[in-house]
Amino acid sequence: MHDSPLETRLSRHLALTYAERDALRRLERRERAFRAGDIVVEEGAEIDKLYVVASGWLHGSVRLKDGGRQILRFYFVGDITTTFSIAWGYSAATLRAVSNATLLEIPKPAFGRLFRSHPRLGALLYAVGASEQVSMAERLTSVGRTDGFTRIATLLLDIRARLRVVDGLNGSSFELPLTQQDLGDAVGLTKTHVSRSLKALTETGLVERTGRIIRINDVDRLAAMVDFTDRHGEIATDWLPPTGTPDDVDHSPAPERAHM
Repeated sequence: MHDSPLETRLSRHLALTYAERDALRRLERRERAFRAGDIVVEEGAEIDKLYVVASGWLHGSVRLKDGGRQILRFYFVGDITTTFSIAWGYSAATLRAVSNATLLEIPKPAFGRLFRSHPRLGALLYAVGASEQVSMAERLTSVGRTDGFTRIATLLLDIRARLRVVDGLNGSSFELPLTQQDLGDAVGLTKTHVSRSLKALTETGLVERTGRIIRINDVDRLAAMVDFTDRHGEIATDWLPPTGTPDDVDHSPAPERAHM
């Protein structure tokens, strides 16, 4: 069997067993293709499945009262999308294809069974999700506290860090299929301010743009300049439960809590 996108993504953090790999492959069901600009799931729509990205870029966004939108995060190969709907029966955000994309469906019940049959995979998925939440929180926090230069630089560094994990990107060049409107909606800037910020970045010599290709010439220096921390490259796995069935879990009584 061929590797699944999710299998490839998770195996960068942990050496998976054959049973774990097989379980991930069996999760991914019907394949669906979307063209750039297509809406996969509308905010507020009922949904009973998740999607794994097999190819392309997507983003999740919410509508604002003034008619604008806030892009919450981007999705790349190996990412699980629509997790913002997993706690409810409807989607809390709109999922849209940025480029032509291929998605693999995961029914919610099948995803839930994975946590019981392979608790180590469930714990790893939780850890990866937590790292992504921290990254998103840091980016959104910076929106109201930093200038346009820092916001755009932070976003580009975060995208590069994500691609290194999910696509195995080597080096510091990548294609950016995002419009200036997309960039602005992700970091809270107008298209004019995005243009000015990109120009300021290129004038430092730290970033080059050739069409849709972005090259970061000195990642460490740019990261230090904008106080960026890579939250995606390494995930702590020393705390994960052992492989095996749920029957292998320690069921010994918990120690009594001391009374103050």
